[in-house]
Amino acid sequence: MADPAMSVTPYWELVFDADGDPDGRRRDRLLAGVTERGVRDLIVFAHGWNNDRSGATRLYDRFFAPVPRLAPAARIGYVGVLWPAMRFADEPIPDFPRAVAADPPGRPVLDKDTRHALLETFPGRAILVDQIARLLEQQPPEEAELEEFGRLVRTLVEVVAPGPQALFAADTVAEGVPQNEPEMFAGSSAAACEEFARALTEFEASGSPQGFRFPNPWDGAHELLRQATYYAMKRRAGTVGERGLGRVVGQLAKAAPGVRVHLVGHSFGARLVSFALRGLPEGVRTVKSVTLLQGAFSHYAFAARLPHDARAGGVLQGQQNRVDGPLVCCHSRHDAALGTMYPLASRMAGDSRSAAGSALGRALGATWGAMGHDGVQAVPGTRAYTLAEALEARLPASGCVNVDAAAVVRRGGPPAGAHSDILHAELARLVLAAGRVR
Repeated sequence: MADPAMSVTPYWELVFDADGDPDGRRRDRLLAGVTERGVRDLIVFAHGWNNDRSGATRLYDRFFAPVPRLAPAARIGYVGVLWPAMRFADEPIPDFPRAVAADPPGRPVLDKDTRHALLETFPGRAILVDQIARLLEQQPPEEAELEEFGRLVRTLVEVVAPGPQALFAADTVAEGVPQNEPEMFAGSSAAACEEFARALTEFEASGSPQGFRFPNPWDGAHELLRQATYYAMKRRAGTVGERGLGRVVGQLAKAAPGVRVHLVGHSFGARLVSFALRGLPEGVRTVKSVTLLQGAFSHYAFAARLPHDARAGGVLQGQQNRVDGPLVCCHSRHDAALGTMYPLASRMAGDSRSAAGSALGRALGATWGAMGHDGVQAVPGTRAYTLAEALEARLPASGCVNVDAAAVVRRGGPPAGAHSDILHAELARLVLAAGRVR
């Protein structure tokens, strides 16, 4: 398949499967093309949750569009990473109008697009998807049916041995998940669904003139499915980053050692490019900057020691030192997906105690928070800027840098808040500033 027409050139795509294996022809086209086109700086962008190639390429096209104007003298090449993630159809796509990004359904059913995405993401499990969809449609009142729903979801997202994703099944120690599967499935599924329902109800009521409504546990069941799918995507992002992108960047360093690489990731794509650092061959120093846009993984991922457990560190501890430049983390308090639902899901992955709603995000954010909500935590020497300050300052030559991007990352409603509001020229400028691309 030919690379699509883009507003920037030269543009290449890197395509990976769920185990991190690349499309060899596309990879080889990139390795040869950067030298042929005289590229000096290569910006590599990895999307987060997404359902198809067209959505990812539109994201890349819109994000890259201002770059030639911002750095007219630079010799820049562009790469879009395509990997098998999924997006629920009721979630916004960056810069898509609400007519394209479907409105949330009135009942927690699986629409045809989400059902198709689940079938594509978890091949060979059509019967499970049908059973899950049927329960969401019927909403039986019995608690036993919620428990059965939890069993089906757990089976849907479980790791299939002996593939390499099993090595990435344990989430970061910093998020309290030392085992292979989230503990939200170890206890009562009905209780988990009820807790998610309470959180959703409180969050929606905070921005709704209709005020509070009684939680429906089947709303929580829909959220349980969403969060379980996200754990599978987090697992996959680590696999693709370390086994896929990291190795390709190493091959690129060998084929074109003078090319300066700048990694950019949104949401789970931020996790992917961060794990790529762990997959770099020894001695490779061609990654000159990393920019994380609303990263959907633990804010302690790069910490050598955790504030609440000095014996443990983050899964990516010290990996920022593999960057020959800064690791810049953009965060926004307006990101409701990371500020409320993320800490709830993370805490529920390793703890069965009860808490709910936006108050939960505040109460548990210190331990269970996401990088895209409050930035890199517990890494000594991390510098902090507002977005305006970062664009005016000369960013540090190395180490972690937190940038409060709430001035632009602010638009969006339930359930994600501003999580996908990243298509701003200021953020493109930040990528260039991080890499000192001129």
